[in-house]
Amino acid sequence: MLLRQWKEPLERPTLPSPKQTTVISGFPHNSLNQQSFELNYRCICNHLIEFTRGKNLLRGQSFHAHVIKSGLQTIPLICHHLINFYSKVQLPYLSEQIFRETHFKSSTTWSSIISCFTQNELPFNGLEYFKLMLRNDGMFPDDYTFPLATKACAMVNSHCLGQSVHCLATKIGYDVNVYVGSSVVDMYAKCGSLGDARKMFDDMPERNVVSWSGMIYGYAQMGEDREALTLFKGALLQGLAVNDFTFSSVIRVCGNSTFFELGKQMHALCLKLNYDETSFVGSALISMYSKSGMIEGAYQVFDEVSDKNLGMWNAMLIACAQHAHTKNVFELFKKMKNAGMKPNFITFLCMLYACSHAGLVNEGKHYFSTMKEYGIEPGSQHYASMVDLLGRAGKLDEAMKLIEEMPMQPTESVWGALLTGCRIHGNTELAGSVADKVFEVGPVSPGLHVMLSNAYAAAGRYQEAAKARKMLKDRGQKKETGLSWVEEGNRIHTFAAGDRGHEISDDIYRKLEELGEEMERAGYVADMSYVLKEVGDEEKGRMIRYHSERLAIAFALIKFPKERSIRVMKNLRVCGDCHVAIKFMSKCSGRVIIVRDNNRFHRFENGECSCGDYW
Repeated sequence: MLLRQWKEPLERPTLPSPKQTTVISGFPHNSLNQQSFELNYRCICNHLIEFTRGKNLLRGQSFHAHVIKSGLQTIPLICHHLINFYSKVQLPYLSEQIFRETHFKSSTTWSSIISCFTQNELPFNGLEYFKLMLRNDGMFPDDYTFPLATKACAMVNSHCLGQSVHCLATKIGYDVNVYVGSSVVDMYAKCGSLGDARKMFDDMPERNVVSWSGMIYGYAQMGEDREALTLFKGALLQGLAVNDFTFSSVIRVCGNSTFFELGKQMHALCLKLNYDETSFVGSALISMYSKSGMIEGAYQVFDEVSDKNLGMWNAMLIACAQHAHTKNVFELFKKMKNAGMKPNFITFLCMLYACSHAGLVNEGKHYFSTMKEYGIEPGSQHYASMVDLLGRAGKLDEAMKLIEEMPMQPTESVWGALLTGCRIHGNTELAGSVADKVFEVGPVSPGLHVMLSNAYAAAGRYQEAAKARKMLKDRGQKKETGLSWVEEGNRIHTFAAGDRGHEISDDIYRKLEELGEEMERAGYVADMSYVLKEVGDEEKGRMIRYHSERLAIAFALIKFPKERSIRVMKNLRVCGDCHVAIKFMSKCSGRVIIVRDNNRFHRFENGECSCGDYW
């Protein structure tokens, strides 16, 4: 999408002409012409700064016309303020026009135009002007320009471009500058090059909050949660005044690792330091509460933040979608547009996800077609969501047709979504056909490999299934082990299927046996079709009875007070039989059980699930 923006610039609006001048309240007509040059100069700068802060386009344009009449628009500092003004009101191409019409360009002018495009999410344009600046005789980047260039490199996720900028900074001696060094750390971390980021971080003679935050963010982004938390602790021990970006990274770690108690402590610290109402922290808190199964906390955080950015709206949309609050998703989307927020590609992913997990095919098609009205071309993730929507609704032929019409090669997510639909609706023939087609393309990830093997097994093609599993083993790849975990105080208790290594393992299995008998009296019958192995029914019953989520729930029933909800996290999708079993568990135990798998949340209460058995 960024490449498209680079090659096809938006339609450029026009700058004001002197004839557009209006009288600005509080200033006499033509007052600038009645003052000395120095007073005019200061007055213009001060008022441009004021209009920029207030993002007042109409008054700013009127004042711009006044400046043109005064003949002061060629002064570099005034040019800088004008570029900055149009940048802040999201009119970057007007800033570019001012830049081009300025005869004398200082380093501040160059930095302003690079900053303008970077801030308006046009990084390729910013990098183009950075290159033009380097070709301008006698003009060199400084400790303000280099961070802008590295930020643009991070936005386009180009490690190679970032290295080039880093090399140039080293060549002219700016690599030891704390601002440039910190921006380089941040750039490498956001490009996923943790080794380069850490080396730069360790070699820095002086570090600031940006370098610490960038490194923490990098570890959090790559799933190195313990490293991120260790680094955050080190920053606090050194007395670093961390900022909202640092907190947001740590809070996201808490959400991803389901360290709910630690996440609440971070929230309390943000309240204490007045960071709780910033959009960065707000988005992270919404995600943390949502991923911990506490959607009520997410709503509260969202309502308490007055100045919401697009990231925060998106965070609340996906939280509602994951918790099956589909009606709220649609209401939030309307409110977001009414608040003047323009949806982006992530927003539409949230909408399609919500439609998919509620079976709303027509609504999903509407949002998919609406994307182009906002200048957004559907990407592979959007197609995967649409295939998932159609597949879950049983429209497998339509899903297959959509895949064939995709303007890009289908990704693993797309094929995985189709296989999920085939499994739900028992279309083993199509599933086997898809498996044949995917294996013809070449090697796939372990996750999809397992799905394809299961597709063969479900179709009764056990030889192909065994061959697929052997192929995975021969490549040295392993199927991801299914794990479930619960948080008790400051400890995380993790379980695998059939696990007997826990310290109270005997009590857990005894509890499961007792609960199983009660569930059978209530009408529960195990569905052996979810065991895709050629074994006897008795062995299948044992295999399915001790899945990891059931062990985690049994542990919680033993350890948690009766009034406390049980929250179980799982790294893989909950199987259909376990979904039915947990409904019976909630009914027989009288407990609220919240299960988060790798796809969504399920809230089980009194024998019912929030997903309405559509997930």
